Amino acid sequence: MHDIESRNRYTPTNILAKQGVTAIVSLIGGAGLLIAGALPPVIGIIAGGVIGVVGIGAAMSKDPEDRKPGIFAAAAGGLTILSKIGIVKPLAGTLLAIGAIGLLAMGIWNGVKFIKGLKNRA
Repeated sequence: MHDIESRNRYTPTNILAKQGVTAIVSLIGGAGLLIAGALPPVIGIIAGGVIGVVGIGAAMSKDPEDRKPGIFAAAAGGLTILSKIGIVKPLAGTLLAIGAIGLLAMGIWNGVKFIKGLKNRA
């Protein structure tokens, strides 16, 4: 038969920590992308370059958990640069805004899960 799952099970501390960090980093990243998209062209290109270089550095890390965020950061840096130059400016700006909104939503979702996990432990 099906086992009845207890609703009062504690969320493990390592999962809570991961959810909290993911929530904060996602919210900061989403806000950062919104700000990067609103910067003047010269400053936006410089900021996109810095974001891209940091992302490439993280993507080349030996730690597998750093690779995926590194790839996302490198892509965000590239989109930031493209949103300031050339004929792809509208498309890149739209993708940058969608990415920012997605990061903000992911941050809020992980924040809610984090708070629920904390309340479950109390």
